[in-house]
Amino acid sequence: MNAAYIYSDRYRDFDYGPFHPLRNSRLYQTYYLTHHYGLLEGGRIIQKETRPATDEEMSAFHSQEYLDILKAASQGVESVEFYRYGLGSGDNPVFQGLYEWSTLSAGATMQATELVDSGTAATAFNIAGGLHHAHREKASGFCYINDPVVAISSLVKKGRRVAYLDLDAHHGDGVQWAFYDNPRVLTVSVHESGTYLFPGTGGVEETGKGEGEGYSVNVPLLPGSDDEVFLYVFDEAVVPFITRFKPDILMTQLGVDTFKADPLSHLELTTAGFVEAVGKCKELCPRWIALGGGGYDVDTVARAWTLAWGVMCGLEPPDELPSEYGSLLGADARASATLRDAPLSQPSPNKDQALREARNVVEYLSGKVLPLIKPGS
Repeated sequence: MNAAYIYSDRYRDFDYGPFHPLRNSRLYQTYYLTHHYGLLEGGRIIQKETRPATDEEMSAFHSQEYLDILKAASQGVESVEFYRYGLGSGDNPVFQGLYEWSTLSAGATMQATELVDSGTAATAFNIAGGLHHAHREKASGFCYINDPVVAISSLVKKGRRVAYLDLDAHHGDGVQWAFYDNPRVLTVSVHESGTYLFPGTGGVEETGKGEGEGYSVNVPLLPGSDDEVFLYVFDEAVVPFITRFKPDILMTQLGVDTFKADPLSHLELTTAGFVEAVGKCKELCPRWIALGGGGYDVDTVARAWTLAWGVMCGLEPPDELPSEYGSLLGADARASATLRDAPLSQPSPNKDQALREARNVVEYLSGKVLPLIKPGS
C-alpha cells in the first residue's frame, strides 16, 4: 500500500522568535534526512506539497471570530485584544505570518486525512501537524489551530470511528476536551504526568462524560520513565483499548519531546523504544494518519521522525549520518554520531517508582475504564 509524505519548504518562512523553544527549522532538517536516505523514492511513496486549510475546514472546530483574530495577529503586531485569545509574548507569540503558518499545518493534516480516508494511501505523515493544545477560541502551548481536531471532525461527519493516539510528553488536552462526550472518537494520551508538566491535565480519572464515558484514556507517566516503561503501558493500555474500539482510522500524534535529550520534559525514551512503538501503531489499524508534534531538541526530532517515516513506508535507513548533518543543525545545537541512539548508560533513579506507578495506571484502566467501551464491529 502507498505511504504519503506531506511537506513544504514554506514552513521555513515562519519563526516563533529567536528565544522560543519551537523551531520550525526542525521540519526542514527532518525532510533533509528523509531525502538523504532515499526514503521519498519509489513507486509506493507519494510526496505532496502542502496546501493551506480553508476557513471552512478550520471552522469545523474553531469559531470564525477566532480565525479573524488570528488573521489580525498575523501582521506581527501585538494588541491588547489578542490576550483573551491566548496570543501574546511567551508560549504563543504574535509573529508575522502566524495565520499562514497555522493554515499550512492544518492543511497538511487535512491532505493526509483525505489521502488515507479515500484509500489513496494506507498511511500519511504530516510532520508539521499535531498541534494538540489549541482550543476552540484560544491558542495554547505553542498551538494556534488544532489540526487533529479539525481533521477528526471531518471524519466523524462522514460517519467514521476514529482512534486518536497521542504520544507527546504533554497531554493532548485540546483533542480530549473536543471529543470528551463523543463515543465515535477514542482519545488515548500517553504523557508525562500533569503534576510535573504543562498543561497540568491528563489524570487517569479523566475518562469522558455522557455517551463518551470511557472513551477518554489517559496514561500519565512519572519523570524518569524510559523505553521499558513506555512500551509496557503501550502494550497493556494502548493496544487493548484501540483493539476493542476497532477504529476505521487511527490518527497518531508522534511528539518526540519524550526523549531523554529534550529540554522541556523529564522522560527518557530513546529511538529504540520510539521506533518499536511506531511499529506497533502500524499494526493497530490498516488506515493510519501520523502527525508530528512536540520536540525541542532539533537533533532528536530530525532523527526520530526520519526513523518513524522509515517504519511507515517499510524502509530501514542505515545508521550513518551525512557528513554535513551537524552543520545543518546550527552552531548552537548538538548533533548525534548516528541516526539511532545508543542505549542509555544507566536507568533513571526514579525508574522503579515510575514502573510501579505505570502498573497502577494500567490496573485502573483495565479494570475501570476498558469495560466501558462498546466493542467495535
